Amino acid sequence: MNTAVSRSPVFMLRTSLITQIVVGLICGIALALLAPDLARSVSLLGDVFISALKSVAPVLVFLLVIASIASHRRGQPTHIRPVLILYLLGTLGAAAVAVAASFAFPTTLVLDAPAVSGTPPGGILGVLKNLLLSAVSNPAKALMEANFIAILSWAICLGIMLRHASDTTRTMLTDLSEAVSKIVRLVIRFAPLGIFGLVASTLVESGLDALLDYARLLLVIVGCMIFVALVVNPLIVFLKTRRNPYPLVLTCLRESAITAFFTRSSAANIPINMELCKRLNLHKDTYAISIPLGATINMAGAAITITVMTLAAANTLGVSVDLPTALLLCIVSALAACGVSGVAGGSLLLIPMACNLFGISTDVAMQVVAIGFVISVLQDSAETALNSSTDVLFTAAACPPAAPMPEAVRT
Repeated sequence: MNTAVSRSPVFMLRTSLITQIVVGLICGIALALLAPDLARSVSLLGDVFISALKSVAPVLVFLLVIASIASHRRGQPTHIRPVLILYLLGTLGAAAVAVAASFAFPTTLVLDAPAVSGTPPGGILGVLKNLLLSAVSNPAKALMEANFIAILSWAICLGIMLRHASDTTRTMLTDLSEAVSKIVRLVIRFAPLGIFGLVASTLVESGLDALLDYARLLLVIVGCMIFVALVVNPLIVFLKTRRNPYPLVLTCLRESAITAFFTRSSAANIPINMELCKRLNLHKDTYAISIPLGATINMAGAAITITVMTLAAANTLGVSVDLPTALLLCIVSALAACGVSGVAGGSLLLIPMACNLFGISTDVAMQVVAIGFVISVLQDSAETALNSSTDVLFTAAACPPAAPMPEAVRT
């Protein structure tokens, strides 16, 4: 008996993190169903876990990007350009899938939702303006507010300037980034407890009753995201690598999408993705930049949300949508999705901008936004899971491994 007890911590350390997260997920569901009052009290575990990830992510990105660029050897490929191309193709493909699904399964809405706060951007120029202003934000403020556009821009500039620094300075930067990476790995070890608290409190507080009224809309949105994750993205990866994409796809979904689904934060999932890229033996110079950049501009899930809800509003109001306008909506949704992080309220507040293509008033469009907040318990979770896991997937597809990949993800 004593031997079994003494070995239990060792057993937990040897058990894979994903297995521990699944156990935490099951325990969270069970607690929410059997003891709702107790489930509310464990929400602190989830809050602490997310706060820890969000706190360490900006510092991690800042130091990793500076160290990677400063230590970069002239002539060594970084593969950033092909990653960016894959990001763009993935987002456009997701928007096209959303248009096709909206035509195949037209959805109507009950537009009497309560008003929501927030001011949507007036158009693409407004989104681009927000991105540009974010890029030149004060670096200290950017680190405090997790403004990854500014963090990346400052880190890249500093990294370039430090390429001519002394070896001692560059070694110090590398050591700092490694130290923060170790802190990240320590935080990630507590993911099972964090997921346990998040699941238990979310099920008790939000429940699923409010989602039943919008079941068809949710099925279209989440269905599109599943189709993109299991069909469109693997096709893009196959065209890039000419290899079976599914071992890599399933690895990214298992080890990145699960945590992103429950944290509902691309920023919080950056450390998770960094750790996964390291285990996939990818080039550090590439993923140190592509992962935080992807968390900012690779927004296939956001493009789906914007497109489906805009076309649902048009269908409800009897607005006829022709093919050229639908294709224009794909482009607008993809470009707007890239600017999600620079707009307060995320993808939902970009819906009025897309609705303007069909002459839908802002008052009506904001009612659609309110409906989005109602279904965000599942919509936002699935959106973040798709966005975040795709960051690693496309980075791995465009970036040859620095060493042989683990057997589980070899194609």
